[in-house]
Amino acid sequence: MEAVLQAFLAGFPVLLLHFAVTIAMLVAGVWIYTKITPYDEFDLIRGGNLAAAVSLGGAVIGLAIPLAFTMASSVSVWEVLIWGPVTLALQLIAYRGTDLLLRDLPTRIQAGEMGPAIFLVSVKLGVAAINAAAVTG
Repeated sequence: MEAVLQAFLAGFPVLLLHFAVTIAMLVAGVWIYTKITPYDEFDLIRGGNLAAAVSLGGAVIGLAIPLAFTMASSVSVWEVLIWGPVTLALQLIAYRGTDLLLRDLPTRIQAGEMGPAIFLVSVKLGVAAINAAAVTG
């Protein structure tokens, strides 16, 4: 029992550090995402725009998945700090690519169109799954 307690006491601070760093990167990624979109997601969501809520929710999950896999496969916080931003950048590029593919995506999200929002979330989650697998090797 003492060995288990010692392992916990040694590992818990590391867990908290990895968790805090990863959450900070997720918050930064979501903030960057909201800045590269030409509309204010939070205002749209407050106004009842379901497409904006679906899109932003997909962004949060899509950013979190590869970050979680980065944290899970990392030995040190430095690995999280190196690979985390790479996974975030790839996710943000996926949004821009989808925006180019579906012309007027921002206008369609602002108009509350669910079709483009659902497709965008699908792309975000698909890229997140591939991104997560790539980062874990």
